[in-house]
Amino acid sequence: MTTISSHSRITSIDLLRGVVIVLMALDHVRDYFHYDAFFYDPTDLTQTNGAIFFTRFITHFCAPVFVFLAGTSAFLVGERRGKKALFGWLIKRGIWLVIAEITIIKLAWFFKLDFSLIVLQVIWVLGISMIFLAGIIHLPKKFTIALCLLVVFGHDAFNGYQPSESWSVAWSFLHAFSVVPVGSVAIFVGYPMIPWIFVMPLGYYLGQLYTPGTDPEYRIAKLRQIGLGAFLLFVIIRLTNLYGDPVIWTVQKNLGFTIMSFFNLSKYPPSLLYLLVTLGPAIYLLSLAERWKGTLANYMVTVGRVPMFYYIIHIYIIHIGGVIAAMLTGFTFSDMVIDVWITEQPELDGYGFGLWVVYALWLLLIVGLYPVCKWYYQYKQNHREQWWLSYL
Repeated sequence: MTTISSHSRITSIDLLRGVVIVLMALDHVRDYFHYDAFFYDPTDLTQTNGAIFFTRFITHFCAPVFVFLAGTSAFLVGERRGKKALFGWLIKRGIWLVIAEITIIKLAWFFKLDFSLIVLQVIWVLGISMIFLAGIIHLPKKFTIALCLLVVFGHDAFNGYQPSESWSVAWSFLHAFSVVPVGSVAIFVGYPMIPWIFVMPLGYYLGQLYTPGTDPEYRIAKLRQIGLGAFLLFVIIRLTNLYGDPVIWTVQKNLGFTIMSFFNLSKYPPSLLYLLVTLGPAIYLLSLAERWKGTLANYMVTVGRVPMFYYIIHIYIIHIGGVIAAMLTGFTFSDMVIDVWITEQPELDGYGFGLWVVYALWLLLIVGLYPVCKWYYQYKQNHREQWWLSYL
């Protein structure tokens, strides 16, 4: 059970963050190595199978947990430094994340750095959410929580909204998965701001459960109550097929596919049901993580302490591995210089491997990255005077 002091890291939060980072790596390995990824979406029930659908579904937890726990971590920073210092901390890191998304992370995904195409994904929305959080933390707590819940629960009502031409660009950044042309530049908004920017403040106020004066048993009970409640709410709303996701579930040819249909939810932008089915179990898992011990738990904690470092280097490693695999199977280096997205690269027609290879490479990756993450965390601890380390 976690006993919290005013300056200690919260091991259970690091552990959960580590779990979702490891799952995230599986999805990215699948993108760069799975043969079927070039032909159909893993959630397309007309073409997928249980193993491929499950591989994709478990990685759905990554983005919501990243955004939510970033809010929790911000609360803990504010507890140590005060709200005034937290405001600057959030603004600076938010700007850095947006810049990192369109430069070093774009380079990792594409192996070319030009600005004819700007891709805004999870790191961008983390940055924008931090900037938004910097302002909203100064509003009354009850008002902020009510506002965030209203948006999270209500934004699906606008899924069919068609904005006027003058409003369409702004709407694309706010709530539409789309490509926005701006002169000669195309901006791919993979993660529109709503509802993500309202998820982070909810994580921020969950941080109150981790103040030093909070009874651990109360915290665990509250986490279980919130987590289980969110999941049960997902089940109830999903059963009705009336609201919460633009795609309804239907009875399929067998029980397995019917279950897949039930859990086949929209991520771009994330629907209410998508957020409930990911954040609910994740919050419940936080309660269990307080008592987890052992080698596997230690691995996850180590990885969870250096999330940005892990995120950046794992993409470069996966892409380099993809280049090697492509060249060994008859393709060229230039085929792995991506124009739009890896799975839409026409030069890679016929490239890829079976799902078992994806899992083998994923295990190799996460094992190999552990000593690197452990070294980097220790390096940060021993060089606290180097301010730039806090941005990785």
